[in-house]
Amino acid sequence: MNSENLLLLVTRVMPYGKYKGHLIADLPGSYLNWFAREGFPSGEIGRLLALMQELDHNGLSALLDPLRKR
Repeated sequence: MNSENLLLLVTRVMPYGKYKGHLIADLPGSYLNWFAREGFPSGEIGRLLALMQELDHNGLSALLDPLRKR
């Protein structure tokens, strides 16, 4: 995990699916957990979804709050 990826979580939007257009940091835990069960997509989006799922699962989503205020 690096700071660049954390910043991407609050700036990158989901490019497809039910939550298309939503920030990755704003995706619901149930959606992130679905990806964890079914498999994350390849590439950058998959890595960001996996990171966000890990943060959400461990109750660390608040770490992104200072980055949202930028």
